[in-house]
Amino acid sequence: MSSSREAAVLAAGAVIWRTSPAGVEVLLVERTKHRDLTVPKGKLDPGETLPECAVREMNEETGLAVRLGAPLRTIQYALPDGRRKVVRYWHAEASAAAIAASDFSPNGEVKAVHWLTVDEAKVSCTYQEDVRLLESFEAMIKAGEQHTVALVALRHGKAADPYRWEGPDSTRELTDRGKTQAKQIAGGLAAFGVTRVQASTAKRCLQTVAPLAKRLGAEVHSSKHLSQDSFTGDDDGIGRKVAKALEKQRSTVFCSHAPVIPAIVASIAEQTDAQIDQELRFSAHLSTAEFSVFHVTVGAHPRLVAFETHAPPEH
Repeated sequence: MSSSREAAVLAAGAVIWRTSPAGVEVLLVERTKHRDLTVPKGKLDPGETLPECAVREMNEETGLAVRLGAPLRTIQYALPDGRRKVVRYWHAEASAAAIAASDFSPNGEVKAVHWLTVDEAKVSCTYQEDVRLLESFEAMIKAGEQHTVALVALRHGKAADPYRWEGPDSTRELTDRGKTQAKQIAGGLAAFGVTRVQASTAKRCLQTVAPLAKRLGAEVHSSKHLSQDSFTGDDDGIGRKVAKALEKQRSTVFCSHAPVIPAIVASIAEQTDAQIDQELRFSAHLSTAEFSVFHVTVGAHPRLVAFETHAPPEH
């Protein structure tokens, strides 16, 4: 079989929604060429993560700048040339400010955008896959899980070999590959609406979040509690940081080290009534520049509703 048939075409999209007097409404796009009504999506560009792709495509197709909420479904289907197309979806709330700032105009790809109630959208969309996608979102609404913040555990990028490094371990720097990784993941992290950046005091962690902080115009808050050198396994400093992020309802990234990240994930689980099972434990075992996103409901009693892990693009 040829490589063109083996390689899957990756894409990302989102169920964009808003709250109106009619209730929750979702956005469908009417595509010019295909003459269909569908949930917006688009193909992955080289060097992108899927979350970054989703946010970019939503802006290009609808004119809306959104942040991603929790993941929904992943849909797969065969293309005419035999390749598989794999589309990963999230939901994304369109704020009143984003709607007011939208610059959508009909173009060669999208003829119009339509706001419909979920029931209207289910009977209007062209494809059955979209109906199932909307049903997944509808179930999330009924469970009261559509309003969330994101807590992100991020491992630093590829760093210099510790056995060849002269000087304290905390001064080890990112390699060229690590610096590339840091740039590649910045868009994916920003896609989840991160507004606060916390990192270990180690130079490799500070370098990893520098592109994200620059993109956001945010300050990097360094902390010894996230440092491998200071970590003892029973320090409640991590718990306090997670608790503050939950209290403030601020989407936050915590950049740290392989030995520390399981404690960050455990603290998130403990404070959100989540069962620490094998899948959750696995989300804490990250390769360099990988990150796990934990979607937690807002309110007095935060609950973990979903989590996902992403890696920098291969190069």
